[in-house]
Amino acid sequence: MDVKIFKAINRISGRCGPLDFLMILISNKARYVFLFALAAMWLANVPARRTAKKAVLASIFAFILNWGIKLFYFKPRPFEKNKVGILIPSKKDSTFPSKHTIISFAASVVVLYSNRFIGRILCWLSILTGFSRIWAGHHYPSDILGSAIIGSAIGWMTEKFFKVASLEDPMGDNKM
Repeated sequence: MDVKIFKAINRISGRCGPLDFLMILISNKARYVFLFALAAMWLANVPARRTAKKAVLASIFAFILNWGIKLFYFKPRPFEKNKVGILIPSKKDSTFPSKHTIISFAASVVVLYSNRFIGRILCWLSILTGFSRIWAGHHYPSDILGSAIIGSAIGWMTEKFFKVASLEDPMGDNKM
């Protein structure tokens, strides 16, 4: 089923230049939107700065976990096993988990807890990032779904950890 869904999506890629351009743009450049949003939050005010710090920490943890999973688990990329269209070059490392997706979801979920408007925008961008990776021929849908779940869990755990940490500091001396 995973391959069927992948082929259904990937079959459309390469047929519509403007849509291909958009998917390549999202796949390669969405991280800069996240960096801009976190930088703007950093400069905005103290609560937004705390959220930006938490989102960066969640992203770093997601990156490390992604690296750790890839050390012990290898799943070939779709273009290595099947004849598929690839819109942009890719490494031949493991397809699971998707680094782009896991990191973007970790940051999005943290931001969603403190700023619903920006968080929703970033969550939709995370979904588009994952979809664009399938469109470009780099990941199977299960890789994206698994990465989204892991990234969201990391964001949720980060938020819960800092919420518990702030409850343990009743004087508000926590400098996070």
